[in-house]
Amino acid sequence: MKIILAGQGPFGEKVLERLQQNREELQAVFCPPGRSGEPIKNLAEGAGLPLFQPNHMKDPEVLETFRRLSPDLVILAFVTDILPEELLDVPSQGTICYHPSLLPRHRGASSINWAIIQGEARTGLSILWADKGIDTGPILLQKEVDIHPEDTTGSLYFQKLFPLGVDAMLEAVDLIKKGQAPRVLQDESQASYEPPCDDRAAGIDWSRPGRVVYNLIRGCDPQPGAYSFCCGQKIRFYAPRLLAEGAQRPAGEILDVRGEGVQVALQDGALLLGKMRSPETRKMDASELAREHRLQAGMRFGS
Repeated sequence: MKIILAGQGPFGEKVLERLQQNREELQAVFCPPGRSGEPIKNLAEGAGLPLFQPNHMKDPEVLETFRRLSPDLVILAFVTDILPEELLDVPSQGTICYHPSLLPRHRGASSINWAIIQGEARTGLSILWADKGIDTGPILLQKEVDIHPEDTTGSLYFQKLFPLGVDAMLEAVDLIKKGQAPRVLQDESQASYEPPCDDRAAGIDWSRPGRVVYNLIRGCDPQPGAYSFCCGQKIRFYAPRLLAEGAQRPAGEILDVRGEGVQVALQDGALLLGKMRSPETRKMDASELAREHRLQAGMRFGS
């Protein structure tokens, strides 16, 4: 079965590596130029595979190359471009895509973030047949994982959804080769779509219940970093820990600055922040940043 792989980042690199180990018939590799494509580029060049680095997958030369190669299957391993329908029509077996949620829940680019922000206890991944919509194609297979109460977007992805997703991609290829790959239509009545998790969603509202604030911080960790303001500084929060009890102080007030972090009051408890970052600093231990910016107990974070 002739395969084209398109991807980027560590996930795309790992999928490519596993396809090579399985001795799959790889016709070509597509990845973006620049840093995000570097891991796949290096691996493909080292293996002597034909490599293409278009600025966008909708560029005319991509369609020309796909038609010339006439692949059986295209694998999208962490592709952020929306592929034009003409491209999806080229491979005889179709195009499969990895998405880190249990579709049709959490369609969109920030599915891991929103599952945590919304306080869910389980999520997963889907391998789907790509179509012209955004994460709307039929499901080939799905895998579920627990969201631990202390998981961040980073830990959930790298420790669970990344390795399981690589395995699922290879399982999907095997099912396709055997002619056993299902195409289960998504239930549109259960669909949800969230926008990208950026600063429009990452600002902290200290009037919300403590668990909501906590979920926002861990859902925005490592990117974009949930934020609040103190002394005119925009401070981003990481590595939070929810404390069962806290002093009866206004939500957002700094309760203590100690070696293990910065303790902040919530509506119904307290929060210990392990890491912080400001526009002038790198991400660092929260207590260290507090000292640099002279943040002290009694000061208050706000909008």
